[in-house]
Amino acid sequence: MRRLSTLLATVGLVAAVAAPGAAAANSRPVEYLALGDSLAFGYSPYLPPSGTSSFVGYPDAVTGMVGDRLTNASCPGETSSHFISLAGADHGCGAWRFYLDAPLHADYTTSQLAFADAFLAAHPKTQLITLDIGANDLGALRDDCLANASDPVACLQAGLPGVLATLSANLDTIYGHVRSLDGYRHKIVALTIYSPDYRDPLTTGAIVLMNQVVAERTLAWGGIVADGFGAFAAASASSGGATCAAGLLIPLQPGPGCDEHPSAAGRDLLARTIVQALRPD
Repeated sequence: MRRLSTLLATVGLVAAVAAPGAAAANSRPVEYLALGDSLAFGYSPYLPPSGTSSFVGYPDAVTGMVGDRLTNASCPGETSSHFISLAGADHGCGAWRFYLDAPLHADYTTSQLAFADAFLAAHPKTQLITLDIGANDLGALRDDCLANASDPVACLQAGLPGVLATLSANLDTIYGHVRSLDGYRHKIVALTIYSPDYRDPLTTGAIVLMNQVVAERTLAWGGIVADGFGAFAAASASSGGATCAAGLLIPLQPGPGCDEHPSAAGRDLLARTIVQALRPD
């Protein structure tokens, strides 16, 4: 997720005699594939883009809790359209990969969806996929309105239905690949996005509508919804809905205020929310 201003976020038993390749495949650990944008990537504006080891996203905390081996294919600035095709509308992933030539956690040159297709074909023991997507769809609309509209608020309100319709269609394409083309039948968890400031009704309202689309399409394809929005709302309630004051966002250096990406505390809260969704008991 890039910055949103206040104007607007089983493996069967191995046969007794098996081919050598089959034996090797079944000896591999259970796999976890993380997909999404800068939230999954662990982006921070204060870390250099030259290496990935310092970028720690919620998937790292999730894998520490569930024990599955993580492959993190997320990309900062990823939109739902660019996730599907490198020719799709973007909000920074392409610049990260091809202009800055900055590395990702996973090494690939295709779209994120094409990587997921290939990964699932090569890793049949994958039993968990997580996804966060949509915040940069809103961010791209916001930036266009701020740059080109005489009334940015009216522009945002007018453009939002089209953005949400595109997001819905793109989620059907993504889930259609994973479920139908790739034949993946295990758990998919979509994380809803928090508001960077629950006191801001315009931004929060747009994020609520985006999260509704994500939840509807995820459930329609047999996925699980992890309520990141609700988790941050509850954790910031004692601060009046100010996620920055609640310590959930990265503090600006120097302050005051916060960047809209999660702090370590916020990142770990998102991870716990996903694990709780996986293990509701």
